[in-house]
Amino acid sequence: MSNDGKIRNAVELEFSVFCIENIARRLNVNAERVYEALAEKSDILYGYIVPEYEVLHTQSKDYIMDDILEVMKERGVEV
Repeated sequence: MSNDGKIRNAVELEFSVFCIENIARRLNVNAERVYEALAEKSDILYGYIVPEYEVLHTQSKDYIMDDILEVMKERGVEV
């Protein structure tokens, strides 16, 4: 299923919020800063998390957070 990087429905929106909030908790920072890092300073939210929803949402919370943090590290994105 192709995705143009936009959130298409409530399920993808909820998953995006879940990811942002849990990364914020993991890093002990404000969720707004995580959103800025994932959506404004990089394309991780719309270029990775949303397009990979079908695969990511089947994994454990820890796996998802570790995966996103690894992508952030690889791309040099800091919160």
